[in-house]
Amino acid sequence: MSYSKCELCPRLCGVDRSKSVGVCGMSDKPSLARAALHFWEEPCISGEKGSGTVFFSGCSMRCVYCQNRNIATGDVAKEVDTKRLTEIYFELKEKGAHNVNLVTASHFLPHIVESIRKAKAEGFDLPFVYNTSGYERVESLKKLDGLIDIYLPDYKYAISKDAKRYSSCPDYPEVALKAIDEMLRQQPECVIENGIMLKGVIIRHMLLPGKVIESKIAIKKLFDRYGDKVYYSLMSQYTPLPYVADYPEINRKVTEAEYQSLVSYAAELGIEKAFIQTGEAASESFIPAFDFEGV
Repeated sequence: MSYSKCELCPRLCGVDRSKSVGVCGMSDKPSLARAALHFWEEPCISGEKGSGTVFFSGCSMRCVYCQNRNIATGDVAKEVDTKRLTEIYFELKEKGAHNVNLVTASHFLPHIVESIRKAKAEGFDLPFVYNTSGYERVESLKKLDGLIDIYLPDYKYAISKDAKRYSSCPDYPEVALKAIDEMLRQQPECVIENGIMLKGVIIRHMLLPGKVIESKIAIKKLFDRYGDKVYYSLMSQYTPLPYVADYPEINRKVTEAEYQSLVSYAAELGIEKAFIQTGEAASESFIPAFDFEGV
């Protein structure tokens, strides 16, 4: 597990990130965009006090519709070291966070592992959440065994054609399923106490406009594979930002009818352990301002 010939993510770019940036757009110095309480995760993650969310800069996927584009491209990035990361975890706990929520952290895995071990050695006792696109290497995830309490992966696509068009990773459907298999191996049981998740796996799927059939294929594949061993989060919050103009088929919000069709289908499949979104989900509330708060 090294930055010198980086193979932390499925892109396997092999770049020496001490000298240049990888596909993720980042060097070997961890960079953050924000570290603060966040109230827009699933209810069992955010609770009433908020999730202590640490947004890492950079991303190996670069989805064309990225909802956090300014941090995914590295435009917002403040370098930190392991010591500072560990301090941030404790600061979020002091603010009342239910957990520490590491968002898009895989390209800084060596520092993540070191900082969590350091925090635990110093008595840190909140759950750690690994919040990811799902595009992860099993070999990398194994380094997190015993360190992560809650896995929160996306399952963005079940169809390779869409994965290629919108995220340039046609292998996503198979890679993400293997990654989720490993997450479930590490955390095979969902534990929720007083409405707050302490252990387990929640799989997110965000409906894209005009992609109801594709989403139904995705959740059926997930339910056939995992059943009720995990929670499912069906998301309607897709926000069409200006840079999707070249992709007119997804340059609009998801309609209520589209989302209700997906939710109804999930119920027909027998999915009961699920979170759904109500009201005006596609709002800027889901896209926080990245201003180095807490960093």
